[in-house]
Amino acid sequence: MGLVDTIHAIIATYPILALIIGFIALGWSADRFVNASAAAAKNLGVSKIVIGLTAIAVGTSAPEIMVGIQSSLSDLGQIAIGNAIGSNIANMGLVLGITALVRPLPFADETLKREMPWLIGATLLTLVCLSNYYLGMLDGLALLAGLGVILYLLARKNRETPDELDAELDELPDMTTLKSLVWFVVGLTVLLVSAHVLVDAAEAVAKEFNISELVIGLTIVAVGTSLPELSVTVAAARQGHPELAIGNVVGSNILNILAVLAIPALLDPQPIEVHVLWRDYGMMFALTALLVLLAFAVGSRKVITRFEGLVLLAAWIGYTFILYHQA
Repeated sequence: MGLVDTIHAIIATYPILALIIGFIALGWSADRFVNASAAAAKNLGVSKIVIGLTAIAVGTSAPEIMVGIQSSLSDLGQIAIGNAIGSNIANMGLVLGITALVRPLPFADETLKREMPWLIGATLLTLVCLSNYYLGMLDGLALLAGLGVILYLLARKNRETPDELDAELDELPDMTTLKSLVWFVVGLTVLLVSAHVLVDAAEAVAKEFNISELVIGLTIVAVGTSLPELSVTVAAARQGHPELAIGNVVGSNILNILAVLAIPALLDPQPIEVHVLWRDYGMMFALTALLVLLAFAVGSRKVITRFEGLVLLAAWIGYTFILYHQA
């Protein structure tokens, strides 16, 4: 029995264990891959703006992107769609909810002025793409066009304020070119294998418990790929930088919509069931609207309080309960 057959046999026999291992390996390899990519590019003289827009900005969504590619290529586009929408729901309900319970979260000025309007635009663009109950090639191109606009705006801002980008690049670990290239290959290899294991395990869990692939993507896969955001936001809050938490989540949500959701649209176009728009996108829209109210409503404190964090967390728990009750 070859290595591939052995992996498939383990997944079929122990799908939940394979799912856990897949999540751990995905998170570990994504971090190494992003750091090695940025370090190698820096050593090879690539523009700081290019590094910032790819290895740092888009690279933070590597787990969701790889899961989206693998599931779409395996004709499991429902997992990819569920992962994109479910990750946003988990980020706002679970991640911000838990983090706000640890420490109230203020909205940074940059998040209010720049990232929140982008999130509103990306969320409305998703509504346009899903409104005909079909996610296809044109929708994927529209989402990528939206991503292109944001990357252009980020590039223009980085030219105007290079000190902020320098600070981000200074946080990267120092590596020689050879070491960074080795870790790039290792990180990419483990990233590809773990994404394959994760998708196959998710499909196996769905079949074993008679749950739809969409629900698995909306819950288990979405939460698993959102765990890095949870650890980063909680750590930022505990270390006295709570203003970073909301910006991390908002940035991740924008990429989940414009980059991750574009993948099944381009690689595995398919009809969208009615409840995906009204139940799942509706929940994502509702949480986004609540976040907007907390940020911009007249008289608001521009802070997610512990009580509001509890409301966000309760909303996510209630939504998850409804999903499995209907499954």
